[in-house]
Amino acid sequence: MSNVLIQMTADLEDEKVILEVRRQLDAGIDPVEIFGACQEGMVEIGKRFQKGEYFVSDLMMAGAIFMSVNEIVTPFLKVLGSSNAEKVVIGTVQGDIHNIGKDLVVAMLKAGNFDVVDVGVDVTPEAFVQALQDSGAKVLGLSCLLTTAYDSVKATVAAVEAAGLRDKVKIMIGGGPVDQGVVEFTGADAFGKDAQDAVRVCKELI
Repeated sequence: MSNVLIQMTADLEDEKVILEVRRQLDAGIDPVEIFGACQEGMVEIGKRFQKGEYFVSDLMMAGAIFMSVNEIVTPFLKVLGSSNAEKVVIGTVQGDIHNIGKDLVVAMLKAGNFDVVDVGVDVTPEAFVQALQDSGAKVLGLSCLLTTAYDSVKATVAAVEAAGLRDKVKIMIGGGPVDQGVVEFTGADAFGKDAQDAVRVCKELI
């Protein structure tokens, strides 16, 4: 794994990151390895944020860098990927419009060879159910950063059950304040601590 790319990402050197990603792709380096290095950099950014070395504005910049890398690398991943990738529906629940965390999870799931249906933010329980029915996805990812939106998570889980899909669909949740207690309150199956952990949880659920 490229320590140079990890460091550049962690230091938020956006232009250098993009140039290095393109250089490595041109050199024939495995795109999964390139993406992995950027993910490591993102983990380091999270650590610096927790220590108070980085701020919310830095996290937003990190998200922008990661999205740029994702746009460049994803086409190469799709070439290598399986055509029968597992489908995942993901979105931010009703009453919450935060999207940075959701977008990071989407990017990492795609890199992990999942076929992601992103339904956006402030999504109603009915819209989640419709997306599950249309896609046939076996996993539903619910993003929730606001504690006031926990009821929306619970309502979405209830809607999935009312539609007769609960025994076919695993539900994972995530967001800053989400923990096991929220999983139990809402009736979900599991939670991811961060975007990287969400990929692990998704694979375990499937």
